[in-house]
Amino acid sequence: MEKIKISNNELTALGVNDNKIMESFSRVANGLLKHGVMDKQEILANLEALIDDPMPYTFNKGDKFKNLAEAVIDLRKEGKFLKQPRTTFALKKEIADFPVYGIEHIEAGALAQMKTAVSLPIAVAGALMPDAHHGYGLPIGGVLATTANTIIPFAVGVDIACRMCLSIFDMPATTVDTETDMLKGLLLNHTHFGIGGVTKNHFDSSLFDRATWSETKVIRNLKDKAYAQLGTSGTGNHFVEWGELTVADNMLKGVPAGSYLALLSHSGSRGFGGNIADHYSKIAMSKTRLPQEAKHLAWLNLDNDEGQEYWIAMNLAGDYASANHHEIHNKIARALNLKPVAMIENHHNFAWKEQLADGTDVMVHRKGATPAGEGVLGIIPGSMSTPGFIVRGKGATASINSASHGAGRLMSRTAAFKTIKRDLVDVELLNKKITLVGSDLDEAPMVYKDIHTVMAAQQELVDVLASFQPRIVRMADAKEKPED
Repeated sequence: MEKIKISNNELTALGVNDNKIMESFSRVANGLLKHGVMDKQEILANLEALIDDPMPYTFNKGDKFKNLAEAVIDLRKEGKFLKQPRTTFALKKEIADFPVYGIEHIEAGALAQMKTAVSLPIAVAGALMPDAHHGYGLPIGGVLATTANTIIPFAVGVDIACRMCLSIFDMPATTVDTETDMLKGLLLNHTHFGIGGVTKNHFDSSLFDRATWSETKVIRNLKDKAYAQLGTSGTGNHFVEWGELTVADNMLKGVPAGSYLALLSHSGSRGFGGNIADHYSKIAMSKTRLPQEAKHLAWLNLDNDEGQEYWIAMNLAGDYASANHHEIHNKIARALNLKPVAMIENHHNFAWKEQLADGTDVMVHRKGATPAGEGVLGIIPGSMSTPGFIVRGKGATASINSASHGAGRLMSRTAAFKTIKRDLVDVELLNKKITLVGSDLDEAPMVYKDIHTVMAAQQELVDVLASFQPRIVRMADAKEKPED
């Protein structure tokens, strides 16, 4: 197990911006952590309070932070290590109305989180999708439009640009039965899962030729990690799978009605996006003070350096996540010696500059929600044993041009391990003729809502063009701890 440590990024987020004082803070903080004097959150809370007002920590000779407090005071006398500007904001007293799709299937915690989100002083509009469940800051399935020059890292999510990608091949869907071993072998040979997973062979690494990789120190420091993880997938609900795609007549342009072999993948921006989210969410929370229930919805201002840095990094993470999927799909297509007749993809953890129906410029955060503007194609998966769907957005203004990003969880991972029986999962997979590689009980079909109920709740948001039934599924090994 990786040893818990207080990182320099966490100290920087508190306002520690001098190399010498950084060494002192790190030595004291990690010393206290190592010897079990305090836990990590208590240490960070004390450091935050010390930076705000170091004087109280100088009174007690036995105080573990006394030397740090004195050093901060001395530096400030020299005009160094000045107190970080922080603004405290109150939530709106009246909660704005927002549409909730499939409200009868949404847990109270997700509703409460969405009510808090639309109460932010920067909130303009919100909506909750039918797959919604409790998350971190903004609920999964939450859509939040804020003022145009603000962005909330935790409303984008930890796995920036987590996305779907589908390749359709001109091969009969029955190939999953007649060539099961071959297709399973392609997944084993050309996909890589897990925390820290890397690959040395790349199909196309031209993304790394972009000058954007040198624009900020944070991005520069993560470039090597991103390169090593190009074409890999994470843990949790990330997957790559073969399945049977059924297309209705005249529904999907360029793809005649029929049943096809298709490859579907779900993952995001890996360690690159995770580190970006961690770094800038801490900065946001250190500079924008909010009531306790809203603290993870702290925002960055795009008029400031931190906001611009996050915007650049987030968009690069989006392109990187897309490149990850293309690596997987291109390698498998090459091994199959067949180009796909169509490829469809979409983000669902991202922020976009858009306009509301009345022309208001806003920043739209979709955390676990699919863009569904008029005519926009997207993919909404179910579970490992239930169908997913290719959809076309209807441009519903009430939902802020959004739809669900999947079926949505019914229970936590902990609850899944406590309540779900492995033999019942085995029976379900056998009945649906599913070949499973990896995964564990926390991703069993039973942990998800009924995808048909979810789709029924958003008929005014999307049209269904095709359905995808998983048949050969690869996920991270059971020993891998989920990242999301």
